[in-house]
Amino acid sequence: MKAIVITQPGSPEVLQLQEVEDPQIKDDEVLIKVEATALNRADTLQRKGSYPPPKGASPHLGLECSGTILSVGKNVSRWKVGDQVCALLGGGGYAEKVAVPAGQVLPVPSGVSLKDAAAFPEVACTVWSTVFMTSHLSPGESFLVHGGSSGIGTFAIQMGKCQGVRVFVTAGSEEKLAFCKDLGADVCINYKTEDFVARVKEETGGKGVDVILDCIGASYFQRNLDSLNIDGRLFIIGTQGGAKTELNITSLFAKRLTVQAAGLRSRSTENKALIVSEVEKNVWPAIAVGKVKPVIYKYLPLCEAAEAHQLMESSQHNGKIMLVP
Repeated sequence: MKAIVITQPGSPEVLQLQEVEDPQIKDDEVLIKVEATALNRADTLQRKGSYPPPKGASPHLGLECSGTILSVGKNVSRWKVGDQVCALLGGGGYAEKVAVPAGQVLPVPSGVSLKDAAAFPEVACTVWSTVFMTSHLSPGESFLVHGGSSGIGTFAIQMGKCQGVRVFVTAGSEEKLAFCKDLGADVCINYKTEDFVARVKEETGGKGVDVILDCIGASYFQRNLDSLNIDGRLFIIGTQGGAKTELNITSLFAKRLTVQAAGLRSRSTENKALIVSEVEKNVWPAIAVGKVKPVIYKYLPLCEAAEAHQLMESSQHNGKIMLVP
């Protein structure tokens, strides 16, 4: 099969389409003919050599896909050859075929095309596992999403509104903020021209928000704590603004704050299967009735993966950037 290969760690130009061996499935896996895959920030880190795949995962990029099942392992009962599905991957989506544990496979959501379904697994599993399963964001609460126009952000806005939550977002341009507003965001803050802490306090009568989903890390850490309400929860899923910071621990005490962090890719197969099951139960119905829609910026052929990475790193896009074999 053909797959995108990282010829050496570096800039997007190191991504090359090459012939590689077909993946071999285990007894509890399925083989999917890839219809589409989607870019994630983690892909750019892996390309640079700073985010290696977990042990046993495909060496190729790609953390989600959609496609048609070509074969199933002998222990697989739910899925059969010919099923149209999407899947959460440990790697391998930038290819014509990928092997994936059966517990990480989802049916294509009702009302969504097979190709567009590839936009959902990573964002849905990330947001549901962090914001809802762990931070327990509840109806009537308030929720701040940094990077509101990103793939994660655009999904989080829609899911928050679907759950009856007041959604705040930050983004770096008026065009991106307008995009977030159209998706349902209630309060849109330009982080380049506004102090988001002051705006959050202003909009909440000085209280702060209940949950923050943060991809920035160190440079936002103290400001995030300052933006939280009593019993507020900060969930960190990225370090685009650095990984090291200082903390005055006493700032946690008065408001009983909780700070959490997690990745998705390094979780066990069992934990991923649990998350996927919860996503199918809680998120897929919202997609089926049109309350949550795929937000896709552009489709590119797999052979243009380098151009897709350049686009992602430019941050000019809103929503997901997709690749098609």
